[in-house]
Amino acid sequence: MAVNERRINISDLDFDDIKENLKVFLKGQTEFKDYDFEGSGMNILLDTLAYNTHYLSFNANMLANEMFLDSASLRSSITSHAKTLGYEVTSARAPIATINVALTTDSATKTMPAGTAFSTTVDDVSYQFVTIADVTSTNNGGTVSFDSTKIYEGTYVTTKFLVDTSDIEQRFLLGNDRADTSTLSVKVQTSASDTTTTTYTKATDITQLSSTSTVYYLQEVDAGRFEVYFGDGVVSRSLSDDNIVIMEYVVTNKTLSNGASSFSAPSLIDGVSDITITTVASASGGAEPESLNSIKLQAPLDYASQGRAVTADDYAVYARKLFPNTQAVSVFGGEDGSFDPSLGVTSVPEYGKVFISIKSTTGLNLSDAQKSQLVSDFAKFKVASVTPVIVDPETTFIILNVTFNYDSTSTTKEKTELETLVNTTIQNYTDTELEDFNKPFRYSKLSRLVDETDSAILSNITTVTLARFITPNVTAPTSYTLNFNNPFFHPHDGHNADAGGIVASTGFFINDNSTEYFFDDDGKGNLRIYSLVAGVRTYLSTDAGTVDYTNGTIQIDSVGITSVSNVDGSASTRFRITVLPDSNDVIPVRNQLLEIDTINTVVVGTVDQTATTGRGYTVTTSGTGGEQQPQQQLQQHHLLQQVRVTR
Repeated sequence: MAVNERRINISDLDFDDIKENLKVFLKGQTEFKDYDFEGSGMNILLDTLAYNTHYLSFNANMLANEMFLDSASLRSSITSHAKTLGYEVTSARAPIATINVALTTDSATKTMPAGTAFSTTVDDVSYQFVTIADVTSTNNGGTVSFDSTKIYEGTYVTTKFLVDTSDIEQRFLLGNDRADTSTLSVKVQTSASDTTTTTYTKATDITQLSSTSTVYYLQEVDAGRFEVYFGDGVVSRSLSDDNIVIMEYVVTNKTLSNGASSFSAPSLIDGVSDITITTVASASGGAEPESLNSIKLQAPLDYASQGRAVTADDYAVYARKLFPNTQAVSVFGGEDGSFDPSLGVTSVPEYGKVFISIKSTTGLNLSDAQKSQLVSDFAKFKVASVTPVIVDPETTFIILNVTFNYDSTSTTKEKTELETLVNTTIQNYTDTELEDFNKPFRYSKLSRLVDETDSAILSNITTVTLARFITPNVTAPTSYTLNFNNPFFHPHDGHNADAGGIVASTGFFINDNSTEYFFDDDGKGNLRIYSLVAGVRTYLSTDAGTVDYTNGTIQIDSVGITSVSNVDGSASTRFRITVLPDSNDVIPVRNQLLEIDTINTVVVGTVDQTATTGRGYTVTTSGTGGEQQPQQQLQQHHLLQQVRVTR
């Protein structure tokens, strides 16, 4: 038999490539030199060999990938790797609400047991919230009060296991992949005849354990379900035959009841039917089990932190662990900034503090109760001399005006179709490139993406406006500070003063007056308040605050705003301030988030005259770096408060 000098390419692992390699190899053999593989039974054998090789290569590749955390794709593999790093995967989380419960009774004391159920409705769907611990309170003036009671959405479940040490396969599993492990209570009863129980706590530091430590361990195992296991009598206490393991926890619907704010009491609590419920904090914090990407990111960082929070990365890790509903987190030390309730986050140093800003998956800022709980939880990990402070994220909106030129002869798409495609491009850019801390807006990148939206689009001119919202205190005159953290366009003192400067706003009303007012600036750093009389600006105040063009800050002096105009066509409790930036690139700092305002972004397509007629046209710059800024941009900017936002 002749030897085939052509070697099979073993790197080709696709089915078709494998089969073709086998055919080439056989055709090189004397016995199969002129053989018709496609029209013979040999083709079936080649298919079988190719499939077999493909399956083996796939499994070998998967095996190699699953050996490492970075390349693993199966949840079981990823959670196993996380366990070796000492990282506990976060389970589903139940929304938590805080309520005050008052019982009208003559009894000296009353107990509200674990599992007491309260009902609520969200989007016409009923949900149940439960307590997870027995609470006893005493009578005060004919009322027994249970203040600041936390209730968890879901079903309160109790599971019991009879311990059999001879059964090596015995496992203590939470029965549902929607179990919230943060609500888990583990007790061990001595036996069926001896009802004495011992409460076990979750182990957090094995270096502090002895052979008698009553702790349990937790790990994710099958299909998102969690397993409780115990010590061996050397490292923590072991179980004995006839012990009864009692596990109590909440099985939740996760995110579905976030926002619930009105709760109904059960018919009876400890025999009392006269029950009053007051909501302290609406339900929040419901979350899906930790994602695979999050586990891959957080497990190595958690291992590196070694159970303490020292660096900013350490605090970011524990923020995600302590508040599972975290979508994004920003941490900065006091050397990089500070927080003042009246001024917000500034660049002024405040040593000895670390500032943590969390963007929640619910879209809501953390409540005061959640902030206090986080600060308390951080105490176990922080350095003694450092004080954690939770600050709200601040969103700066980017309003775009996009005019693109397109070749109508090279496409069958209508102008409106192209405009829709460009709007989609802008939305995709927002979703993928922004809405996270430390994610800058890059003008050139967006401009390029607009041009690449469709082959018919030849160019675009895009202008940028920045916007922030203020929710005014309608009960008393108040001052306000807005930190855009990016310089404003200011080519010279007095720039555009007669036409309103570079600051604009939606409408508001002062001291219940029926006159609608707006903000602008005089180009010299002074904020002004004006109304429109027959289309002419009439100024109520020419020194209503200051504009710091260099640092990108607006300070509004104390003003008694009692109500605001509609914003974007709808009733609102806040008004918008807009400015023109000095640069088309916008860089967020500290607790700042960027988001494109797609409601007020305008996209207009125009037919390119050069492409259709061969005639030239004048190019207008969109830059904001000099006196040549298009007057059209300034005009459009000031129309925001007069037309678009009040329609």
